[in-house]
Amino acid sequence: MLRIFHNTKYDFIKWWRVALIATAAFIVVGFGSMLVTGGIRYSIDFTGGTLMQVKFNQRVDAGQIRSAVDQVTREAEIAQFGSDREFTIRAQKDPHEVAGQQGAETVARRIERALTQKFGAGNFQIGRTEAVGAKVGDELQRGAIYAILISFLLTLAYLAVRFEWRFGLAAVIATAHDIFTTLAFIKIMNIEVSLTVIAAILTVIGYSLNDTIVIFDRVREHVRRMRKTDSFYDIVNQSVNETLPRSVLTHATVSAATLALLLFAGEVIRPFAWVMLFGVVTGTFSSIYIASSVLIWIENKYPRKDAGAVAKSTSTAPRPAAPRSNQAVGAR
Repeated sequence: MLRIFHNTKYDFIKWWRVALIATAAFIVVGFGSMLVTGGIRYSIDFTGGTLMQVKFNQRVDAGQIRSAVDQVTREAEIAQFGSDREFTIRAQKDPHEVAGQQGAETVARRIERALTQKFGAGNFQIGRTEAVGAKVGDELQRGAIYAILISFLLTLAYLAVRFEWRFGLAAVIATAHDIFTTLAFIKIMNIEVSLTVIAAILTVIGYSLNDTIVIFDRVREHVRRMRKTDSFYDIVNQSVNETLPRSVLTHATVSAATLALLLFAGEVIRPFAWVMLFGVVTGTFSSIYIASSVLIWIENKYPRKDAGAVAKSTSTAPRPAAPRSNQAVGAR
């Protein structure tokens, strides 16, 4: 097995304050932008709108269609359907237009006129036009929020059983960090939230949790063998260093695949690729700096009662950069 960064001894945790300030600033910028310019943009999956199926007489590029449709609305999704001459156009409903099929036909006529100006009359046929209701209404949106909260509780319960409650709490806080930073990124990049973007967010959460659990599992193994003179701070740092090769290789593999999607995939999949690429970075970041630092803080704040298991750390928070003892960490 390829091993890189073998036997590293980086003091990751000493940068916890810098990491916390940086991520807090990023979240503030993203959510501040929501307050100033409005909330996140939602796709037709959430808002409903008009669905058109168009077939061209000759091969055309999706970018050409978009340039024409943008004259009517910039909130449209264009996807290839079937052959390279068939496309579906999904445009968000206009709040000033009549709802339902009548409003859909009004928007469709405007798009048809724009396509005629671009490609000429008789060079395409409109297959069907229909009004599309929102796939995710208020009830389902509330259900999604409940599902996230329940997943937090289940994660806490799982890690409490497999490890301890403090591990579960640290993982949940790191996951919440990932959600907030991803939402801030979506707003800053002005990414339209669709069902594929929601899928990317859920994938990011799973990726981050898996990375965190790998580190925590190594921490647990060292805790079982540590001596009273060993520092929990050093135990966590050592665990992060030992899992660093795996984290780097996994990060590089996922990033390469996601970058390929970002560069070569179409407009429909590009938002998914952007969120995934950012999520891989923030997921690894939170596993190292957020989850680990929170775990150390909890250990210092609520040390174990059995002194024979773990020695209390020397400070009440993850300690800053300072000379540390050369005491070996963990039983060799």
